[in-house]
This record gives sequence, C-alpha cells and structure tokens, in this order.
Amino acid sequence: MVRISRLTDYATVLLAVLATQPERLHTAAALAQQTHVAAPTVSKLLKQLQRAGLVVSTRGLHGGYQLARPAAQISAAAILDALEGPVALTDCAVAHGHCEIEPTCRVGRTWQRLNLAIRRSLGDVNLAQLAGIDPIHTRLPVLERDVKTALSPALLRLPNA
Repeated sequence: MVRISRLTDYATVLLAVLATQPERLHTAAALAQQTHVAAPTVSKLLKQLQRAGLVVSTRGLHGGYQLARPAAQISAAAILDALEGPVALTDCAVAHGHCEIEPTCRVGRTWQRLNLAIRRSLGDVNLAQLAGIDPIHTRLPVLERDVKTALSPALLRLPNA
C-alpha cells in the first residue's frame, strides 16, 4: 500500500492551520493545542518544515511560525518532499541505475510513467486547496485523468485482479 506517513499527515494539518491565518505568528504550543498533536511532534515537524523553506520562524516573546509563502504557492508535492523525500513508487521511478534488474525489466518504464503522473497530480494540488481556504479553486485535479494521459491506451486495458 502506498501511503504518506503519520508525520507527513500531521505536518499537513499544521500547515493548514498556518494557512488559515497567514498574517499571524503561531507558537508551537498553540499549534499543538489547536491540532491535538503532541507538542514535541509539533516542534520536530516545524523544524523540518523550516529547513525545507515552507515555514519561517520569528524568535522572541511575540515570535512564532508562519508560512514562508502564500498557501496557493505550496504544493502537496513540496510538502511530501519536505517530509518524506521525492515520491518514488519503485527504486527505478526516481532515477536509472538503482536496480540490478533494470536492463531486463519490462515494467520499470510503466512504473516511471505512473510515478510521473502522481507527481504531476501532487504538484497541481496546493496547500490552500488542502486546507479548504481557496473556494474558487477547491476542485482538485482528477488523478484518474492524469494517470490516463501518462499511460498508453493499451496499458489501461489491464485485466482486473
């Protein structure tokens, strides 16, 4: 099963809270209380998000965290990259030469195309959409359509398992 980690899910929840009030500084403690995520976890995630350039922090008595750029400019792909690294369904989906059977493999190219379709879809979804604060653009891209454009028609007629 392909799924994001719990920490990535929590980080997205934190980013969504920051996106709802982008002009305000939010302390780690306040974010923990508001999201019901443990304070040490919130602090750890905020540090990772800061290193990735998704949030900025202000020190001092009235300090806190806020988004580094508007929510509409932060893609789901950027969030996943920050917490989990690049999306990769298989080793060969990221780069050539990572698999010992690559020269004889018949499925690697299809996995690469699927990986690219997923990556594009994640790039098309932004934090404002994830947080539900962009009512004009809340309709998310349809992954099925994106996958269909990435794959040849012959591959789409695979038998049901």
